[in-house]
Amino acid sequence: MAKKFIRRYLPDVHKIRDHRHLRFFGRLLHDPNLWHLNRHSVSDALAIGLFWAFVPMPFQMIPAAACAIFFRANLPLAVALVWITNPLTMPPVFYFCYKLGSLILGTTPQEIAFELNWAWLSTELARIWQPFLIGCAIVATSASVVGYLGIRLLWRWHVVRDWERRKKRRQSLETTDEHR
Repeated sequence: MAKKFIRRYLPDVHKIRDHRHLRFFGRLLHDPNLWHLNRHSVSDALAIGLFWAFVPMPFQMIPAAACAIFFRANLPLAVALVWITNPLTMPPVFYFCYKLGSLILGTTPQEIAFELNWAWLSTELARIWQPFLIGCAIVATSASVVGYLGIRLLWRWHVVRDWERRKKRRQSLETTDEHR
């Protein structure tokens, strides 16, 4: 079942509740619906996590957790998915977002020499902020919608396949009982 597959990769409930950046949510983290795995909670969590993964801001886990709590989505999954953009994947992902934003705006992409310091942020980012943020918004929204619809379809397909297997198993048992 899909639940078993997803549960295998989710972080521990207590790890999430005790995370230093999420502790301020307090009693809200004790809602049992935040930890359930069902079609709705997983698809909502996927949409939330994928959206916040592509928003260029530090501590993306906090708004992802807040949205998961508000929409009662699976909290561990929503928080874990923001790590799609991590220090290794951020440069290529955000460069793609910048290129996409430039394409949408019809501007020529500029050469960027990325450095993670305040001087670069105040000068270079000031030049490219518009196509960068538009690209991030498009990628975040698209990934969120595709992830939501994709997991809903995948979950449905998985359930129908299991029903068909059970039906065939029952039919084969009935035919063997008739032949006895």
